[in-house]
Amino acid sequence: MDYLNVKALHIIFVVTWFAGLFYIVRLFIYQTEALEKEEPERSILSAQLGIMSKRLWYAITWPSAVLTMIFGPWLLVIQSSWLKMPFMHIKLTFVLLLMVYHIICHWLFKKLQKGETKWTSNQLRMWNEVATLILVAVVFLIVLKNSLSWIWGTIGIFAFAIILMLSIKIYKRLREKAS
Repeated sequence: MDYLNVKALHIIFVVTWFAGLFYIVRLFIYQTEALEKEEPERSILSAQLGIMSKRLWYAITWPSAVLTMIFGPWLLVIQSSWLKMPFMHIKLTFVLLLMVYHIICHWLFKKLQKGETKWTSNQLRMWNEVATLILVAVVFLIVLKNSLSWIWGTIGIFAFAIILMLSIKIYKRLREKAS
């Protein structure tokens, strides 16, 4: 396979991996909220959301993560000069953080499949934004490469994180007022 085919496959599986990560945490939020409901609503919602989570996690999210981890290093074999560039070291650090995020999501998935959770729906909403921050950071690193001013890029990511967290708090207040 040539570089462009490998790159296209890598991008496709990165997109599906992130889609799975974004949606699984949304399902975790719904599952957590379902556990707070009265019976029979609690059992019905928990069963359905458990099935949806299991299918998403094992049919889309895990396979996409594995395929991303195959095609990403393959690209680095083809373009080994990237490993000498500072932007790639930072990008690979974010990829490592994303893998840790994925593993924590797996732990949450296993707990929720048993009907257990220690996280509130609001904590999960904030957790969901961690993947967004990683995505934004990686896309900017890959697109701008060495032309990125690390100081301004870092300030931008933190500003984006603050905006996301404020948005979550505003959304929570609006939901509480609507109830």
